[in-house]
Order: sequence, then structure tokens, then C-alpha cells
Amino acid sequence: MIPQLQFGRTGHISSRLIFGAAGLGSCDQTFATATLEFALSKGVNHFDTAASYGDAEQKMAPFLSRHRSNIFLATKTGDRSYQGAKESIRRSLDRMGVDNFELIQLHNLTLRDEWELAHSHDGALRALIEAKEEGIVKYIGVTGHGFDVARRHIESLGEFNYDSVLFPYNFAMLQNSKYRQDVTELLELCKVKSVAVQAIKTVAKGNWPSEEVKAKSFSWYETLVDQSDIDLAIAFALAGGDLFINSSSDYRILASTIEAISKRVDPTTNFDLDSWSANLGLEVLNF
Repeated sequence: MIPQLQFGRTGHISSRLIFGAAGLGSCDQTFATATLEFALSKGVNHFDTAASYGDAEQKMAPFLSRHRSNIFLATKTGDRSYQGAKESIRRSLDRMGVDNFELIQLHNLTLRDEWELAHSHDGALRALIEAKEEGIVKYIGVTGHGFDVARRHIESLGEFNYDSVLFPYNFAMLQNSKYRQDVTELLELCKVKSVAVQAIKTVAKGNWPSEEVKAKSFSWYETLVDQSDIDLAIAFALAGGDLFINSSSDYRILASTIEAISKRVDPTTNFDLDSWSANLGLEVLNF
């Protein structure tokens, strides 16, 4: 059974595995609905999408019409201006056919100029706060990618009391000493502030060898595929603290990820993480 944990200070008991809807934009409706139903049947009760995931929000609509009351629904806006974010939220509601969602997140807020705009008087954050005041959303979060994201999230939490953060957390990236230091500081800050922490790319192996291969893939990074490797990658992430893991957009490994998080292999037992990393060729890349 997928373990559950309170999602930060929200009070919601979320599955430790969060369904990441990024892959829904590249599949047909039948497959999308079946995949969502499969995740729910296995104990996933927290679903995360974004306005920029193609038509993923629309693909979720039939599923949501049947299960809205049973799940924690999160989406994101990539708009940085007040008006842009306000319109983005309304579009997301229409696309998913819902009246509200639990969590709205500023999507990939890492670049300095975008960060400053989003937090200005005419920035996206004001639109998110208004949506919360109107009862359209309950909580506000921030997400990001790359080696600068942990430091930027620390700055974001100093600017506003976000309810959640999302960033990459995997063995390979944490071999970068500066990133590891920033992540450690961020995790401690989130613990003090009771901020929910979402980990992405936990099953990442590295970048694809070429753009041609990437274009034919189901994820923009290469994932681990063997169950034993996924077991260890998930266990490593769970050992990092009270993290929630967002599933990969490559749904071919969704069942393996669910199995891994359900059994939670102890990463300190019978495993040499350095040798495992070297044998797999895990890359310390900015993905």
C-alpha cells in the first residue's frame, strides 16, 4: 500500500506518491483515463498537472467528473504577471471542468527577472492570493528545475509563506556539493515552516543521448527502468525526509514506481550507492 503523510500544514493526508500529469498531453483520452484510474486504484489520492502540459488538464476532465471529491488536485501557472496568472487560473478551471482546486503553483520560478516580476505588485503571486481569498484555491506553492532552484525556493519562502515547494531530488544531482548544501538548507527551512516538499526526477538516470532520441521518448530525461534500480532511487528520496514523490511522465514505469514506494527498500541496507551510481552511469547533470 502506498504510504500517506500530511501534506505540509494543509491538513490533507496525501499519498507519498503524487501523480504527475505531464505525460497526459502526449497520449489519447482512453489511455489518459485508464492511467488516472489505475493510479487512483493503487492508492494515489493527489494529482498534479499544469497549464503548460499540452492538453493534460482537458484529458483529466472526465476522470475528475467522477472522482473530484476523492482527490487533492494541484495545477500550475507559468504566467508571471498578475493578469496573465488570473486568466491562467480561470482557463485551468474551465479545462478541468471544476470549480476549484486545492493547490495552485507558480511553475518553474527560477530566473531572477521572472522571480522579481512574479513577486511584484503587478505579479502572478497577487493573482494567486486573490484566488485563495475567493475560495478558488486553498493553497499556494512554487516549483522549479535546475541547480539554482533550491536557493531560489529559499528566497521565495522569505518573500511569501508558500504552502509547498517542488524541485529535483535524486542521487545524481545531489552529488553536486553546492546543490546538496542548498537542498539541505531548504529541507530544514521547510521543516521549520511546515512546508510540503515535492520531489521530482527521483527516478532520473540522465539526459537522453541525442535530441532525436529525446523527441521519441515519453519523458524529457532518461529514466531508470529496472525494478531494483527504481526501488533504490525511490528509497533514497524517501530517506531524505518527509518528501512526496511526483511520478515520471513516462507511465511505462508508473506501476514499478508504485511498487517501489509501497515496499520502500532501505537504502542503507545491502547497497553501495556509489557503486550503484557508477554502474548505472548516473550523470550529475542539470536536468
